[in-house]
Amino acid sequence: MALTYSDLVKKELLTQPIYQPGKPIDDVARDLGLDPATILKLASNENPLGPSPQAIEAGKQSMESVHLYPDGGCYKLKESLSQYFGLNPDQFIIGNGSNEVLEILGHAFVDKGDEVVMAEGAFIVYKLVTLLFGGTAIEVPMVDYRHDLKAMIDAINEKTKLVFIATPNNPSGTANEEEELHAFVNALPDHVVCVIDEAYAEYLDPAPNFLPLIEAGKKIFCTRTFSKIYGLAGLRIGYGYGDAELVGLLNRAREPFNSNTLAQETACAALLDDDWVTKCREANAAGLQQLESGFSELNLEFIKSFANFVTVRIGDGADAFQKLQNAGVIVRPLAPYGMPEWVRVSVGLSEENERALLEIKNYLSNG
Repeated sequence: MALTYSDLVKKELLTQPIYQPGKPIDDVARDLGLDPATILKLASNENPLGPSPQAIEAGKQSMESVHLYPDGGCYKLKESLSQYFGLNPDQFIIGNGSNEVLEILGHAFVDKGDEVVMAEGAFIVYKLVTLLFGGTAIEVPMVDYRHDLKAMIDAINEKTKLVFIATPNNPSGTANEEEELHAFVNALPDHVVCVIDEAYAEYLDPAPNFLPLIEAGKKIFCTRTFSKIYGLAGLRIGYGYGDAELVGLLNRAREPFNSNTLAQETACAALLDDDWVTKCREANAAGLQQLESGFSELNLEFIKSFANFVTVRIGDGADAFQKLQNAGVIVRPLAPYGMPEWVRVSVGLSEENERALLEIKNYLSNG
């Protein structure tokens, strides 16, 4: 009998969970026979205002040189990030979204027998990366949907290589305070690297500052993305920053030309448009208040959010997801996070939030 491909691949791959992204509007329209223009997608925490006009213009101009390979060293973007953070350019690594940076950490640090500590109910990619490289994911229960930092410290042992913390966290939207995060990093043993996922940090004002820890030589590495407040999700551009030695080692595991010209140029322009970021942050704050007030009026339990989404207990999350989708509103069911009664609703424009609340009200009334 001939061997199959499944007989030949790494055995870990046969049991590797698959990340399920939010369903695109066109797919939903095709499957349900709906007009794409009538479908509202509030499932993937995208910025409803989109990228800044400056970023769009920079992207258009960069199209004239797409016949050339991109800058493999991302010189211009690293220089922009260097000025933004006050770090050296060699302290940044650029990725195809911050997800790739998380995977590069797996390449560099995680092997069979290694353990990685994370919160139960944190971003599922931490677990996927750990399993992909043969490591063991140690999931620590949250308290009030927040990272229990004391319990995470207690879960660390001699096998621990990495510990992941997201602030704000996805999908709960909760955030730990800067003081407690600094204390956590200072309490870590010397053989553990703390990874702080700051995908939603720009929605905090101010966001926690981890630069003093990096400058003090603590083993901390931070990741950010241009997908959220900067509105560049379709370009897949993110980055990490930390100690120059660590970044140099991570770059050994990075694919060449992993970030395209359009993404790099657009990200540079977006990073400089402070007015647009402020506008998006203020619009998001208003949208959070609108959704949370609406959920309160519907007597629905929700988790106070510091990101650009609200997680709400709706009963049967899978049923609500399907019926809301049938009505043209896409939200995110959270059973993969151990929250089968909850859905996550991204902040949209004011009229979009209003429609989502109306469809949720109809769902609750009609089942």
